[in-house]
Amino acid sequence: MGFFDKLKQGLTKTRASITERIEKLVIGYADIDDDLLDELEEILIMADVGVNTTERLMESVRKGIKKKEINSPEDLKPFLQRQISDLLTRDSNEINMAQSGPTVFLVIGVNGVGKTTTIGKLSAYYKSQGKTVMLAAADTFRAAAIDQLEIWGQRTEAKVIRHEENSDPAAVAYDAVKAAVARNVDVLLIDTAGRLQTKSNLMEELKKINRVIQREIPDAPHETLLVLDATTGQNAISQAKLFTEAAPISGIVLTKLDGTAKGGVVIGIKAELSMPVKWIGVGEGVEDLRPFVADDFAKALFEG
Repeated sequence: MGFFDKLKQGLTKTRASITERIEKLVIGYADIDDDLLDELEEILIMADVGVNTTERLMESVRKGIKKKEINSPEDLKPFLQRQISDLLTRDSNEINMAQSGPTVFLVIGVNGVGKTTTIGKLSAYYKSQGKTVMLAAADTFRAAAIDQLEIWGQRTEAKVIRHEENSDPAAVAYDAVKAAVARNVDVLLIDTAGRLQTKSNLMEELKKINRVIQREIPDAPHETLLVLDATTGQNAISQAKLFTEAAPISGIVLTKLDGTAKGGVVIGIKAELSMPVKWIGVGEGVEDLRPFVADDFAKALFEG
């Protein structure tokens, strides 16, 4: 099964909560009226598109009606597909790779969202592209995270830089960057602790990690990726807002899209945070994490 088919399959629950409900709604109306628009608005909000984003989409729908771009209820679905595709492609979703030397990915996110697994899958992805990969276990507060990263290192034949539990995360990052440069590694993936309870500590820790990385590679990290769990819906957006205060995030990795009806959160993240979704996960397999392609997402969501 190709990744687009996997994506369609993974979006089954979300498609049922958005597209299929719109299709059923349209059948019940001969003309577009306020009741139809109210129900459409409710469908979008219930699918975790978000209140603010839904308001923006509904405003576009009303403008589309005035401009005669929407002339019947049947025109609503293709119109929304175009709007959502345009919204998701407004900024580049491309991965920023270093022109020379190691590309450094700093991976952040709360515990439980699949952060360490995401790093393992990214390692497998880049290995499959013929690149050399190194992993850094800078989440030193959980022995399980260090051990889990070691397992991924063995699976993907990637060297893992680790220190003892509770050691300084910035020291791990420093050693990893030095090793990656010395060994001419293509991609360095750095895991970090997922603690939001003490935001000021997290902020200082991430600033310190960034400083030691930039001392060795001035334009790194090339990507600071925030991992979010799609099944948490609007909570994912709340998490993202908190993390943007702690670190300059370059993009989102959205995991577990296959297990939720809340995939509309992809649209909300893009619209409310102006932050590109760069990777999506639609399954547990190593190959089920792939770069995000906005048109494919919109097509899989609306055409099924």
